[in-house]
Amino acid sequence: MDPRERRETYNGASDAWSQAVELTVTPLIFGFLGHRLDLWAHTSPIFTLVLGLFCLGYVVWKAFMTYEARMEEHQARLVGPRRAVEQP
Repeated sequence: MDPRERRETYNGASDAWSQAVELTVTPLIFGFLGHRLDLWAHTSPIFTLVLGLFCLGYVVWKAFMTYEARMEEHQARLVGPRRAVEQP
């Protein structure tokens, strides 16, 4: 196997691992901070849910936007830049 191909494989695995950790750990951290805030404010789990779900939504949105940008870059390398289609 070519060292260049091996590097791309390792980079892909590394990116996937970091994204998996980001998708799980970051909302858990924010949920825990929300839980601590709920205990301090003597409220029901409002802050836990709001912070955890807000962070989860952001992380999913960020992953989708990153994926979309990578796919557009990959497509541009395969077929070249897109041309604007003129309307009649």
